[in-house]
Amino acid sequence: MIDIIGCWRLVQVRATGADGAPITDHQYGPSPMGIVQFTPERMHAAVGDGRAEMPPGKTRFWVSYGGPWRFDGAVLVTKVDVTSMPDRMGTDQVRQVRADGTRIWLSPPAREVDGVLHRLELQWERVG
Repeated sequence: MIDIIGCWRLVQVRATGADGAPITDHQYGPSPMGIVQFTPERMHAAVGDGRAEMPPGKTRFWVSYGGPWRFDGAVLVTKVDVTSMPDRMGTDQVRQVRADGTRIWLSPPAREVDGVLHRLELQWERVG
């Protein structure tokens, strides 16, 4: 089983469309940043577009959420009780998890963004 307890830094985000083609203009931008901390009882994540300046007309994507979690070795479920996105309050945030050497990949369910289906994979490395 993958040991996820600890602090993890976001390394990269891969986004693909419904056809499997890469999406380069995704919400996280060309310089995604984030951190996720897992304690035995709770987790908290903060992720988003890490560019110092946004292009004209573009709004920075940023989200944070946390709560108690459970993990069966392949699926991570967080019961959200704190979040920057009110529509996520009280929901279960589900992520598929896979290990890649010393890194992990978290994949949320596909979501429509501006009318385009995005499938995301976020790669994390342990901090410290």
